[in-house]
Amino acid sequence: MPDTPPGLDLDRLRARLDADLPGTVTGPLRARLFEGGRSNLTYLLEDGEHRWVLRRPPLGHVLATAHDMAREYRVLAALHPSAVPVPEPLLLVEDTGPIGAPFYLMRYVPGTAHRDADELAALGPERTHALGLHLVDTLVELHSVDPGAVGLADFGRPEGFLERQLRRWGKQLDASRSREVAGLDALAARLAEALPTSPAPALVHGDYRLDNVLVGPDDRILAVLDWEMSTLGDPLTDVGLLVMYTELARRFDGVLPGAALAPGFPPAAELVRRYAELSGRDVSGLGWYTGFASFKLAVVLEGIHYRHSQGGTVGAGFDRIGELVPAFVQFGLESLKES
Repeated sequence: MPDTPPGLDLDRLRARLDADLPGTVTGPLRARLFEGGRSNLTYLLEDGEHRWVLRRPPLGHVLATAHDMAREYRVLAALHPSAVPVPEPLLLVEDTGPIGAPFYLMRYVPGTAHRDADELAALGPERTHALGLHLVDTLVELHSVDPGAVGLADFGRPEGFLERQLRRWGKQLDASRSREVAGLDALAARLAEALPTSPAPALVHGDYRLDNVLVGPDDRILAVLDWEMSTLGDPLTDVGLLVMYTELARRFDGVLPGAALAPGFPPAAELVRRYAELSGRDVSGLGWYTGFASFKLAVVLEGIHYRHSQGGTVGAGFDRIGELVPAFVQFGLESLKES
């Protein structure tokens, strides 16, 4: 394990942890950057006896409305006592002194994040199918949380949520433009023209998918991760996102490999039926939400592509991120036509 990965100063970090959480770290502190993250940076911290996870914003180009460590920490603290499985948050540091950026620390959860089909296929079709349905069940559990009961009544503004989301992601696209992508502006315009009426608001995750949860040896979800896009809003945005990831993995095999290709993983239609049955929500207009999910992820990938071009990314695979954007745009346009 590297002693000092990019984005951390272990000596200054150790001093801050000793001051704020005295006695927590009992041995020499070591850190490793988790691979696979494409936005906020996530590190495993160890002292030879204990493990923790640290999250901080990316290096380099950072959009003003993204990478809010305090917001992530707040939702974890609110949900940890609930039935929604999340890591236990331990410390939020909002000043930049220790590592050059705000960060938060949470307890390590020893689970598996299934990121590709080969890894998931080892479970076998029956277990894979059950895990896919459990992914939906956990999302329904999240959407059933009463925000006021967990201290998140002011975590977002549900009224006008979809309209504001479109404006926000349009601004983020403008802030990260470095090239022309065919169809991207047309997708944004068509989404605005067909804006649906939202159901009752709920706490939404914003990036809900199988590789953003940790799974235990009994195939149960131990923790939902990566809450940087969470807010109060339209719960169908999470469902549309899950459909997009599932369908893109199937339709663009080799462009966007994913766990949905594993034998037994439920098709998108089954995931949607499961959600509708358990939540009682109307999903007849889900095509719009799938198109919106495609637009959001296209913008996210463009932002990562921009940071990579400016030398502000850490890890492997960033040179290929820009190639994925047209696939998201095309699928978004197709979803809107179907809707």
